[in-house]
Amino acid sequence: MRFIRYNLLLATLISTLFILSGCKDEPIDDSFDSTMTDNTGDENDDSGTPTAMEAPCENGLAAGFACKNYNLISRLSLEVFDAASASDIWGWTDLETQKEYVLIGLNNGTGFVDISTPSEPLYLGKLPTVTVNSSWRDVKVYDHYAFIVSDNAQNYGMQIFDLTKLNTVENPPVTFEVDKHLTTFGSAHNLVINEAIGYVYPVGTNQYNGGPHFINIQDPLNPIDEGGFSESGYSHDGQVVTYNGPDEEHHGKEIFIGSNENEIVVIDITDKSNPVSISSASYSNYAYTHQGWFDKNQRYLYVGDELDERNFGYKTRTLVFDLLDLDNPLLHMEYLGATNAIDHNGYIHEDTFYLANYTGGVRMIDVSDIDSKTMFETGYFDTYPANDNAGFDGVWSVYPFFKSGNIVVSDINTGLYVIQKK
Repeated sequence: MRFIRYNLLLATLISTLFILSGCKDEPIDDSFDSTMTDNTGDENDDSGTPTAMEAPCENGLAAGFACKNYNLISRLSLEVFDAASASDIWGWTDLETQKEYVLIGLNNGTGFVDISTPSEPLYLGKLPTVTVNSSWRDVKVYDHYAFIVSDNAQNYGMQIFDLTKLNTVENPPVTFEVDKHLTTFGSAHNLVINEAIGYVYPVGTNQYNGGPHFINIQDPLNPIDEGGFSESGYSHDGQVVTYNGPDEEHHGKEIFIGSNENEIVVIDITDKSNPVSISSASYSNYAYTHQGWFDKNQRYLYVGDELDERNFGYKTRTLVFDLLDLDNPLLHMEYLGATNAIDHNGYIHEDTFYLANYTGGVRMIDVSDIDSKTMFETGYFDTYPANDNAGFDGVWSVYPFFKSGNIVVSDINTGLYVIQKK
């Protein structure tokens, strides 16, 4: 969010000054995201090494990391990426070779990793930033192209990169070149892609009051700007679906669900020249409506608030909205996690909610009986052993959609983790 972004930048500066003055390499204040934090847990924790290979989750630990029902397969540290911090993470599977690749946002670019042999991840190289370094870099995929934006990064616009290049890297790591650089907007906080129809929606830009920007990418290297929507204000994150949920009135429409700081918004963006606001909904004790994701039936929306744990003392709180009627979203339930950690990005795959939980690591929550307001944690992998405080260290995001069962996790302070369910 916007004022958090400035806190994070300040934190990095403060941490750097402390290091230069000989102070301990630790965050001064948990309210700040220091990318310089010492994230070691105990003498068996190999988080300081460039790589770490398979470690089963036994007796609640895997290579020094707290865990439940999920094994560590491998990891790559920030040292490998020649980066100071990590952010977003996404995945791409080459349909011809069936190779799996990780796309990870870094403070100085986007890293690409071949995890076809997940216990032996291969860092292929980096697509550098086109402007300045930034703690925020988000990446999504359409067809075989990556689309990349960055926040607080001047006139960054959007990078478009042909992922098939990853198949022919001979002497990794290499420095990649961008295939297309779109500069019709500056910084963006995030971007959303509807893969079903080939549109990308940058959000949190300097246009349309920060609302979704409509860009046709059906021909990925020749994107077409088709406007945007400003009436609902700034969207921090969102999801776009070609709707096939329980509300038959809206079947077949393209629906944008935005997380707009103090509420969720539902917008019909089928006609790019005439987008229509359908509804909005808020909740008690909101602090910063950050991100949400539909379940597989497009009925329940799982929403995270990035500041309610800090401002109101909640355990990790997830708000579940019932969108049986898109015109009238209703708060279905609130789920409280096991720790004080802040929730960041969450995704549903089948009947599991995968929650990037900052200092709490990544948490796996069963939502198979959500109709009965039942959610329970089935596992976790904690990449940040130091604590579970409500601070901005630890896991930024998780990508749980690889068919192989590989789950990839980005940790702000220590890099990439590949885990699998036991």
